[in-house]
Amino acid sequence: MPNHLFDYFRENFPDELATSFLLTPDGGAVDYAEIEGRTGRLANLFHSLGVQSGDRIAVQTEKSVDALFVYLAAVRAGAVYLPLNPAYTAGEVRYFLGDAEPALFICRPEDEAAMQVLAQELGVPNLLTLGADGDGGLVEAMAGQPVEFSDADRGEDDLAAILYTSGTTGRSKGAMLTHGNLRSNAEVLRTYWGFTSKDRMLHALPIFHTHGLFVATNTILAAGGSMIFLPRFDAGEIVRLLPQATCMMGVPTFYMRLLAEPAFTRELTSHMRLFISGSAPLSAETHREFRARTGHAILERYGMTEINMHTSNPYEGERVPGSVGFPLPGGEVRIADLESGKALDQGDVGVIEVCGPNVFKGYWRMPEKTAEEFRSDGFFITGDLGYIDAQGYVYIAGRAKDLIIAGGFNIYPAEVENALDALTQVAESAVIGVPHPDLGEAVVAVVKAADGAPHDEQILIAALADDLARFKQPRRVVFVDELPRNAMGKVQKKALREDYAGLFSS
Repeated sequence: MPNHLFDYFRENFPDELATSFLLTPDGGAVDYAEIEGRTGRLANLFHSLGVQSGDRIAVQTEKSVDALFVYLAAVRAGAVYLPLNPAYTAGEVRYFLGDAEPALFICRPEDEAAMQVLAQELGVPNLLTLGADGDGGLVEAMAGQPVEFSDADRGEDDLAAILYTSGTTGRSKGAMLTHGNLRSNAEVLRTYWGFTSKDRMLHALPIFHTHGLFVATNTILAAGGSMIFLPRFDAGEIVRLLPQATCMMGVPTFYMRLLAEPAFTRELTSHMRLFISGSAPLSAETHREFRARTGHAILERYGMTEINMHTSNPYEGERVPGSVGFPLPGGEVRIADLESGKALDQGDVGVIEVCGPNVFKGYWRMPEKTAEEFRSDGFFITGDLGYIDAQGYVYIAGRAKDLIIAGGFNIYPAEVENALDALTQVAESAVIGVPHPDLGEAVVAVVKAADGAPHDEQILIAALADDLARFKQPRRVVFVDELPRNAMGKVQKKALREDYAGLFSS
């Protein structure tokens, strides 16, 4: 099996290169033959600008077909691909460019003036622009480049990408992912989830994140399949295009919004092979409601920027609501005490630790932080809390930093959220700990009420009496119109803790 990621993709291209790879909502199509041609021109362009193997190419653009080809061309050229969230401000981009020191920065045409100043200040030698509709200097510059390109000589331990983590606990860290990391995960997911060249995926995810870029795109390329490439999630567009697809990957918010669409019916989804959810916890209630509506059990899996995908509910077998399934082939999972690293008994909650060929190489230019996050035997400390049941299913109990300690008792927010979300009065919830003068921390539930449900915190607290011990029950319930989320649908609990830090102040 090739070590170079693009060689691996090429080996799995369909025999007929006129087969579609990407289809756009307006009826446009890009076939597999164009992958070779477009990435060849781009890779030659990169080399003409002095980009060498191991150099970083930073990209902050809107999702587009051309943006996806920049990723593939960077891999071919031996460069290290660095995608940045389009929502990042110039101040945030300053940090990433200063830390990664890219040889090339690709930004949106409308940002060119501001980013040119930034690039000159930080010593970034090349800047090009790329618009969502294919406008900008990049497409013009590649037009005169030759199609033929000899792929850079890269091995499985060489870097293919750097993805920066959100940095909610401090300065953002660049997770270094190798050709071997990405290739091994694509191969495992293709096999484990049963992907073939007959699959056509509805792709409505962003491509600056591991979910849309690596899990979705790499898996389809590994199978020689195709994607309907949407610029963003739109429930109406999903309903319209679903008859053309066989599978879909999404975040829980996607599925919650689809359930609110009257046209999203069992008949509409009857031909679908697979729905997959990730990037944020899928509530057991949403899982059950989706199955009742469509007859499909959403397949939930678990991963993160540093490890790609590591566990999954089975493709064939019981997909348990609330669980993220079993370790994927080739990977290991254990539950340990966060401080000592001692392995815990089955069923005990502790920090999730993993190892396998998909686990990243470390944090860019942070050797001390890298050393802190790995045990001496090579297991990566994810920072997520969880447990493994008697059948071997893995469950997530929350982030270690989200653990609430109230009056000396450990409280896992996910347990309280599951109880709240099971109530008919609750659409969704987020549970946090905030300072309390007596308890140290107190449990606070931030709730989006179901349509028509009263905003009455005492009714909700009383409804939990039979499901949760008193010390786990919220001391306060705060009602909001929407929970704050990042681009991948994860609830921003840090922001909630800041907003409600004074709730129990005298």
